Amino acid sequence: MLTIQAFREAQDQLLDFLLRMVAMESPTTNKAAVDRLGSFLAQQLSELGAVVSVEGREAVGDLVLGQWRGGEGGILALCHMDTVYELGTLAKTPWRVEDNRLYGPGALDMKAGIAIFFQAVRLMQKHNQFPTRPLAILLTSDEETGSLHSRSRIEALAAQASLVLCLEPGLPDGALKTARKGTGDIEIVARGRAAHAGANHSQGCNAIEELAHHILSVQRLTDYARGTTVNVGIVTGGTRSNVVPDEARALVDFRVENAQETERIRHWAEALEPALEGAKVSVIVTQDRPPMPRDERMVATFQKAQSIAAKMGLTLSEGSTGGGSDANFVAALGVPVLDGLGGIGEGAHSEREFVLIDSLAERAALLSGILTEWS
Repeated sequence: MLTIQAFREAQDQLLDFLLRMVAMESPTTNKAAVDRLGSFLAQQLSELGAVVSVEGREAVGDLVLGQWRGGEGGILALCHMDTVYELGTLAKTPWRVEDNRLYGPGALDMKAGIAIFFQAVRLMQKHNQFPTRPLAILLTSDEETGSLHSRSRIEALAAQASLVLCLEPGLPDGALKTARKGTGDIEIVARGRAAHAGANHSQGCNAIEELAHHILSVQRLTDYARGTTVNVGIVTGGTRSNVVPDEARALVDFRVENAQETERIRHWAEALEPALEGAKVSVIVTQDRPPMPRDERMVATFQKAQSIAAKMGLTLSEGSTGGGSDANFVAALGVPVLDGLGGIGEGAHSEREFVLIDSLAERAALLSGILTEWS
């Protein structure tokens, strides 16, 4: 097993690789930009001896798959290349290093995770400690928008693996994520009848008024004791202030800890009735990512990783988060998964995003230990 010191001695190499990626802006919404980063990483994988395939996508960036000793029963690493930051963000807020912190768009979420994986592979090869079992990495391009174009590929590869490692950032204290909420969307559409707001007000049916009843109703589905949150995030409707609006809609985010809560939300939607005479209301409930519960399989997988970390002198803890990741898809398949193995820092999705530089060597060492010691 490689020591943490070996990775600390090579930390500058890891940091340089990370900075090269941060300099390549890669918003989910810009296919060309994500593909530039994908081409760079595909070349780097080839240089590390991986069999590389680039899997085309029309609406988003292409997927990049690197494999060593292909076959079933191996370990799969999941990383996403896309970020939430639009092109030009670096020009406004350039990357910088301050007090052991590397600030930059996407530095933490999740280009640090990619850099950690590549460094682990480099040093395992250098020290002749590369795992004998099949190893693969899938670099996706649309995680920040729900992985709609990647999900089927993630699930197909994960189903063949004995272990999946998701290199999303760890919790701020370095803990792995052993529970994630499921995520979903609710769209409420209210329809009324247009009329002149002055001359024919009584002949109209105000769709915004109708929608308001259901906004209050859906917000009340939030139940902190059950770990469920519901948030009306976007409301639209109407054309002019002097026209009774005939349509209005609300887009709602929900987060749940278990499938039963998703069903509770669906039952609410199925029972919805118009509040105003002459109005109509329709609801669409979509589950984006299933919950990732802390079940017996998750506990056993974490404890095994914790034991490996202890052999390296690392104390590994666990925690939960309300955000979803591609690990949610894997957990739903019943495949062992470790999530949050990437960098440690804070401020993801904001101009305050940073990764702790000293965490990079430790996380790369931990990853290499899991890859070589997992039985």
